[in-house]
Amino acid sequence: MSYVAPVSDIGFWLNAVAGLTDSVRAGVFPDLTDDLVEAVLSEAGRFATEEIAPLNAVGDRHGAVLENGAVHMPPGWRDVYHRWIEGGWNGLTGDPEFGGQGLPTMVYAAVLEMWNGANVAFATGPMLTTGAVEALSAHGSAAQKATYLGRLIEGSWMGTMNLTEPQAGSDLSGLRTRAEPQADGSYRIFGSKIFITYGEHDLTDNIVHLVLARLPDAPAGTRGISLFVVPKFLVNDDGTLGARNDLRAAGVEHKLGIHASPTCTMAFGDNDGATGWLVGEPNRGLAAMFTMMNNARLSVAIQGVGVAERAYQRALAYAGDRRQGRAPGWTGEGMSPIVHHPDVKRMLLTMRGLTDAARAICLVLAHAIDHAHRGQDLDRAHHANRAALLTPVAKAFATDTGVDVASLGIQVHGGMGFIEETGAAQHLRDARILPIYEGTNGIQAIDLVTRKLTMEDGGVFRGFLGELRTVVEAGRTSGDPTVSGIADRVGPALDDLSFAATWLGRALNDGRQSDALAGATAFLRLFALSAGGAYHLKAAVADAAAGNGTPAARRRLVVARFFVTDILPQTSGLRAAVTAGASVLDDVSPDLLTA
Repeated sequence: MSYVAPVSDIGFWLNAVAGLTDSVRAGVFPDLTDDLVEAVLSEAGRFATEEIAPLNAVGDRHGAVLENGAVHMPPGWRDVYHRWIEGGWNGLTGDPEFGGQGLPTMVYAAVLEMWNGANVAFATGPMLTTGAVEALSAHGSAAQKATYLGRLIEGSWMGTMNLTEPQAGSDLSGLRTRAEPQADGSYRIFGSKIFITYGEHDLTDNIVHLVLARLPDAPAGTRGISLFVVPKFLVNDDGTLGARNDLRAAGVEHKLGIHASPTCTMAFGDNDGATGWLVGEPNRGLAAMFTMMNNARLSVAIQGVGVAERAYQRALAYAGDRRQGRAPGWTGEGMSPIVHHPDVKRMLLTMRGLTDAARAICLVLAHAIDHAHRGQDLDRAHHANRAALLTPVAKAFATDTGVDVASLGIQVHGGMGFIEETGAAQHLRDARILPIYEGTNGIQAIDLVTRKLTMEDGGVFRGFLGELRTVVEAGRTSGDPTVSGIADRVGPALDDLSFAATWLGRALNDGRQSDALAGATAFLRLFALSAGGAYHLKAAVADAAAGNGTPAARRRLVVARFFVTDILPQTSGLRAAVTAGASVLDDVSPDLLTA
């Protein structure tokens, strides 16, 4: 079964739960209309379904191939990518001054889910280009913007992010790539980078690398890192391409999944050094790169949602066709389709419930990002803090959801899920990188507990929790007994979240860092499930208020009921795990693990 972009579902969560319609009505996006959003989503869904999705299996089988220093993409990819550029899809959020369409992040997030549901390996390259655009827009010089932004926004050039080195992964303090200043104001870059996504390929004529390196007099550690723009081909004054720069792909990794996304080892300066130019201030490169990384964390979260959606669609289709046994209440002839069996229903509802919760959290994060940039002046700081709070939650929960849902998809298929020909296994293989790159999910949990939970002495978190409680109150007063019952189950989950947050705050204030870190991952999960339950409730409230008896509305209500009865009770156990402290972990030494 191929992927069909869930345009109407995404539109519902975007408008009724994340609040795009309310933002349009409030004039936050003066040039945006409901009709325009619907048209963008519909055409994106068509392109994802008809053009990108068919490339998924061939990309997995063929992979990206390195030959004589050049990386060749799978058959058909270049043609579809260029049709994608012609459609203007690469420039959705780009600055109109440089050829972009200036659409909100919420619309970009909705469309990005479709690209990733169709083909996560295809979507990864343009996703990083969007991050490069943001980094250069925020920190690049006028000359750098004039040289690179138009082509990057258009998509005729792609951008990459070069951070990781063999000895410097999550901790960049050990970074060794060096930049030597030249008389003309440029720099010569020497060093190597690993795990560089789309570091080399044949989709575009040029690749614009953003590279972290050290100046000769740089201080040690992360405070001594600068950012440089290093193009594959130098750019002449008239915008044409000049000489090949002194950089190359020294290898392409053979990976568990996303085979068609070229993950390269990049060598800079085999000869006289790769020519690059400083972006932003000296020794402030990590701050500039974080502009790109924060964008990438939302995008990677959406990748998790996209993969989960596709895995669900495949599992649901298989469950409707596969016949085994006779389910309780089955009155048809012969064996029943396995979708009628209670445990298969449980798995499918779990997949649907987690996917929708992750989608909602990602779209709410996109809403906060938009309002931080375009809202009323007094609201911008509030929404910037909201975006900072939700970024680690969205990245970790949605990518874990991608893995969990893809794994359940295999389980629904039974033994056939373990066989490559069904396609179910690819989703799990593709999803498994998502909790790892752009900051591992363990790092996201640490960031949430030690930096985001403590913002404004906990005030940012309390404000968000207060908004979730208003959703519960709306559910209890909705006049719909089923919706009210859902609200009664979400309320205790928010109590668990509040209790755990207070406990962690006290642990940090008391200097019990180890206790706080031991509970960080459990707390992030508790946070996400509680918020997800509230957003399922918000969806049910919206449907009840609209008197919507459509099949989609009835399905959302069933999924919400299942989520709060079968998934949300995990919050009490997670609360216990958060508040257990580090006594067990502190008793574990590396020697004991090898005993």
